[in-house]
Amino acid sequence: LPNFRMVGDNLKDRFDGASRVMVSNSDRIRDNSNILSNSASNSVHGHREGLGRRHRYNFQLKPYNPEHKPPGPKDLVYVEQSPPFCEKNPKLGILGTHGRQCNDTSIGVDGCDLMCCGRGFKTQEVTLIERCACT
Repeated sequence: LPNFRMVGDNLKDRFDGASRVMVSNSDRIRDNSNILSNSASNSVHGHREGLGRRHRYNFQLKPYNPEHKPPGPKDLVYVEQSPPFCEKNPKLGILGTHGRQCNDTSIGVDGCDLMCCGRGFKTQEVTLIERCACT
């Protein structure tokens, strides 16, 4: 079993390389005796009675951009674009990023550039005076 970091890195690489696809049923199988051959099959894993491994879901994933190659069996794909999480959208339950605290020196997910979606940010300096537990 690979270690956790290796699995995480592998998933992150696949996520970063995910491609948008559309579902094509133009190659739909009409009956089990007439299975169409397709050289770039990439159906989701599973099993349907009487169908070969390559045709169990009766659809193909085609690249959204025709200039891109079809996804392979280990590629991550998506059908719809994610909504813009930077903008507030109460209908979708998205709070947006306005008013959130960020770290202006971080390049990670808590960093201001990433969290504020490149729109810039306001800094605020706060001086906190606390009583210490002196004896």
